Amino acid sequence: MRDRHQRAIALVFAVHGAVAGTIATRMPWFQDHFGLSTTALGLILLCPPVGSFLTMPVTARLAYRFGAKATTRALLALWSVSLALPVLAPGPLWLAPVFLLSGAAAGMCDLAMNAQGVLVERRLGRSVMSGLHGMWSVGNLVGAGLGAAAAQAGLDARAHLPLMAAALIAAGAVGSRALLDDRPAPEEKPPPRFALPPRAVLLIGLIGFFATFAERASGQWAAIYLTNVAGAGAGVAAAGYTVFTACMVAMRLGGDFVVRRLGPVATVRAGAAAAVLGGVIVVAFRTPVPVIAGFALFGAGIAVVVPLVFAAAGQITRTPAEGVAGVATITWMSGLVAPSVTGWLAGAFAFPFAFALVTCMVGAMIWPARALRPRPAPGARVPVGAACAD
Repeated sequence: MRDRHQRAIALVFAVHGAVAGTIATRMPWFQDHFGLSTTALGLILLCPPVGSFLTMPVTARLAYRFGAKATTRALLALWSVSLALPVLAPGPLWLAPVFLLSGAAAGMCDLAMNAQGVLVERRLGRSVMSGLHGMWSVGNLVGAGLGAAAAQAGLDARAHLPLMAAALIAAGAVGSRALLDDRPAPEEKPPPRFALPPRAVLLIGLIGFFATFAERASGQWAAIYLTNVAGAGAGVAAAGYTVFTACMVAMRLGGDFVVRRLGPVATVRAGAAAAVLGGVIVVAFRTPVPVIAGFALFGAGIAVVVPLVFAAAGQITRTPAEGVAGVATITWMSGLVAPSVTGWLAGAFAFPFAFALVTCMVGAMIWPARALRPRPAPGARVPVGAACAD
């Protein structure tokens, strides 16, 4: 079947998301088992993004050295294995290096699988990236749901996490066999060992920075905003966050249909306009129902931007891994600072002021969206097997 490569990378995205969803549900167990204060746990949770940020720039070099397929499979296995490592830590101080390693595996695998998504788009000649990111969200929800069920049933994390790791390692190994490969010609110059964002992707990266900031700020603070500003109870506030997330997932799963008809530039501009309208509603109203509706529109509007950013960056560089690595460094930095900066602004001024600025950032994506216009990469390679029929 011609789409077997697409199914393979979709499963990789789902497994990656399932690992993230699983570990997130067992954070209360870690806090209780290791006797961590909230402050100590917060410091440990800084380790994964730091590990990702420090190691992602080497991913393009790994893909050059070992091939795109082998690199993606190995990093997915490492990310899945890291799920079981924290429960083996003999004490709380060991959690920091364990989560640094986990974050490194997560970030590098994220880059490798997005580069695979670009290869599949080149092969098929149509947009698939939005749906792949939607599959990550589906996997995340499945992992979180199973984790919540395990916690509710009283299953110890020392049993739950190794079992999930084994299952996800097996699923990733079997499902990723049909990934595309992308091997360099013998005379081709290798990418740098530590690749900073190339100039060609800086404008694309700026769009990704704004979209990631808006996504992370909303995801982290939506429920608290509903509680503090709109006067919602705990259940309604949690439902508001769920609606925001569900709208993002639904839009990503159906986003490729929109992109194929409107193109990436018009899709991002229309999404940004819808998100701005949602942001205005969030800032203007003080009751739960319209604020939840605003967050729903906001989530749907920004949902496809980051997938399109990765797709565009991977198309304009010599290899997909180089472009994806460049914008991922920018977007991960944005995701790292967004929750804290939003909280500081809300504390110094007010929540509506903070979200008004976030809404302005989303509106600022409309003009540079032209950078997402499809264009051929200079000297782009055709993936191994791309020219043959399945």
